[in-house]
Amino acid sequence: MKQRVAALIVAAGKGSRLSNLPDDLPKQYRRLGSGSVLSHTLNAFGRHAGIDDIVCVIAEGDRRLYDRSLAETSAETQAKCHEPATGGATRQASVFNGLSALSESGVTHVLIHDAARPFIAEKTISDILDRLRSGSAAVLTAIPVVDTIKSISDGCLKTIDRSKLWAAQTPQAFALETALKLHQQAQSEGRLDFTDDIGLAEWQEIDIDIAEGSADNFKITTQPDLIKAESLAARMTHPVSPSPHPLAALDDVRTGQGYDVHAFEDGDAVILGGVSIPHSRKLKGHSDADVVLHAITDAMLGAIADGDIGAHFPPSDPKWKGAASDQFLVDALRRVDELGGRLAHVDVTIICEAPKIGPHRDALRSSIAQICKLPIGRVSVKATTSEKLGFTGRKEGIACASVVTVRLPFDDTEEYPQ
Repeated sequence: MKQRVAALIVAAGKGSRLSNLPDDLPKQYRRLGSGSVLSHTLNAFGRHAGIDDIVCVIAEGDRRLYDRSLAETSAETQAKCHEPATGGATRQASVFNGLSALSESGVTHVLIHDAARPFIAEKTISDILDRLRSGSAAVLTAIPVVDTIKSISDGCLKTIDRSKLWAAQTPQAFALETALKLHQQAQSEGRLDFTDDIGLAEWQEIDIDIAEGSADNFKITTQPDLIKAESLAARMTHPVSPSPHPLAALDDVRTGQGYDVHAFEDGDAVILGGVSIPHSRKLKGHSDADVVLHAITDAMLGAIADGDIGAHFPPSDPKWKGAASDQFLVDALRRVDELGGRLAHVDVTIICEAPKIGPHRDALRSSIAQICKLPIGRVSVKATTSEKLGFTGRKEGIACASVVTVRLPFDDTEEYPQ
């Protein structure tokens, strides 16, 4: 029977060791060069001819972040990606959920990989697939330990023979049936303490083959790891977009303003700037009613004199019912790019009595910066009330005003009205 191979990408963690603020994005959704960390990881498997399917395991509540990362991948990758599975309380539980999602898909083998390892090499994936084809029951990606390793016990220092030591990485690969049985058995026996999947194979004394990885296939865990990853961004697993014109070369400085309003209706959260904020109501609208992204989009379109959001995405079109509003802003950014320009700065003022914006300000700035591909220092988010006056003062809805700066090349051939 022909093998059908899936990549199972584990992206359900919160990356607390990399976070400085409670609202910081999980590491798999941080920006890295031309996309999020996760988008690069997905593309590494999506572009490999030996990978037929991709399933990502994500945390509950991270669907918008996942969708945004998926939108940054190639069409080839998107065609391989299936509906994401929801993670569990531990990595082991998350992997089991992902394996269960694959159980009826016709997949025969699975490569389980950490989302925060975006530099997995094509050669490593090929080596793993070769070993699976040759009959290996389990394959560990690992690199030989090159440092001198010491152990200490009762104050006695001892050098360990490093010739027998390997540093484990992912992917860790199995026949899907084997992986499912291992996880099911561990769950039935209350063994919920495994930190990687090969550990389950060791537990059941299954023969394990080793495919040699590389030092670049490191896991982004700490701030120094992220800095190291950024220095390797030129070697990303999917093409980087051509560099835009430097701002200094764009002499036509444009300003655009946008304003939007949405009323409240029954619900439990509002979407602002692409961030879900818990609240006793939600915003009413044809799309997801993200008043912040709508205002920024209108400001962008105003800066290039290209109509407004309703002209390009009419609420009468059922296609946009419930749509995520970041795609409207991405379209406005594309229009600026096609004119040879760049967005230089975004300023947002949110007007509401509730919810409180302050605790979420940094999350909003980070989300808007990601969508707009701007340094966070070029995104301002402010909030104010209307002193209990008007519809916002009566807590009937939220308003947002935005001003953007767009820079374009001067065009001395522009036509003037007669």
